[in-house]
Amino acid sequence: MIEIQPVETLTAEVAAPPSKSYTNRALVVAALADGVCRLENPLVSDDTFYMKRALGEFGVQVDEDADGLTVHGTGGKLRAPQNEIFVGNAGTAMRFLTTFAALAPGEAVLTGDERMRERPIEDLLQALRTMGVAAESINDDACPPIRISGGSVPGGSVDLPGDKSSQYLTSLMLAAPYFKNDTAVNILGDLASKSYIDITLDVMRAFGASVENESYQRFTVRAGKSYQARTYAVEGDASSASYFFAAAAVCGGSVGVSRLNPDSVQGDMGFLGALEQMGCKVEKNPEKITVQGYPLKGISINMNSMPDAVQSLAVVALFAEGKTEITGIANLRIKETDRIAALQTELTRLGARVEAGDDFLVVHPAKTYSGAEIETYNDHRMAMCFAVAGLKIPGVKIKNPECVNKSFPDFFERLQKFY
Repeated sequence: MIEIQPVETLTAEVAAPPSKSYTNRALVVAALADGVCRLENPLVSDDTFYMKRALGEFGVQVDEDADGLTVHGTGGKLRAPQNEIFVGNAGTAMRFLTTFAALAPGEAVLTGDERMRERPIEDLLQALRTMGVAAESINDDACPPIRISGGSVPGGSVDLPGDKSSQYLTSLMLAAPYFKNDTAVNILGDLASKSYIDITLDVMRAFGASVENESYQRFTVRAGKSYQARTYAVEGDASSASYFFAAAAVCGGSVGVSRLNPDSVQGDMGFLGALEQMGCKVEKNPEKITVQGYPLKGISINMNSMPDAVQSLAVVALFAEGKTEITGIANLRIKETDRIAALQTELTRLGARVEAGDDFLVVHPAKTYSGAEIETYNDHRMAMCFAVAGLKIPGVKIKNPECVNKSFPDFFERLQKFY
């Protein structure tokens, strides 16, 4: 357990860690590429560890050094894994590897920790079955562990519900250049977290794939247009940067974050606009992005495009004048934990009044707050966002702080430099 120390005056600069979303996508693409790829500034965390180890099971050699990763691409010619593949609670690894496994001859079994075995994946399995791939939930409960019998994927046209997770679509698209035929994925309903598909398209195109996006309703990937080996620099992570921007907002201070792409397609860059709506000042330049905190006011905002910043905004809302209403967040219930329920419980523990529904959260600030031991539910983002609350509220203690290893292993070391 870690107790966070309140900060009277906050003026700080910090570098954003590399993006987990970009790193794990680039690893999959580089593994399929023709030739040797170099990934510069990749994230080193639990989730990327699980991805690298899993790729090794498929015969992909990944060499790590102080400056990055060298990935020996297979040209799409994978080997059948000899062992069951365990990915912890890494959603990107589980979902992305599901379709990747279909390219390998033989049978692959993917599993994870207790929470992963509760997270649905049936929509993706059904899409693969439509294409002729044998893909099943071993316990017949629509969740991992799963069994994929691969060798080749015909491709073609397939329907995919878009409401639960954009990672299902990403999984299909990352592997689609190596299907036998062109692939068209038709999205049923509205696609959740569109910004993460923008990241997928960005990485695929950077490595030479041909992919078309028709208004986020139909995606077409050409077969035979293989990924080309290249050196690829991973940009900074907007989700991880949100905690530092939130710190400036709640403390009324100033925090500059470097190693971010101000023109990034990452949806969580939209968190800066949310803070501006609440009263903060944001300055952007190629070297850094700075947030200056001012008195905050509550807002109403749809955060479907930036789901990983919801917890950060909910904590900022504690210190605003008036309520903050966050909508469009239904898929938070199937993340590392049920994040809507977890936020309601822990924000209430500090003293706020919180309303929650299937896809919304309303935070009613209190006049005063009291410190508390915060349950993290083994969710890295719960630990980091409530640590920000502790910069303002004395006596906030974070249980199981090690859970930040999933995406930001040195988060608390960086935060302590604020004290």
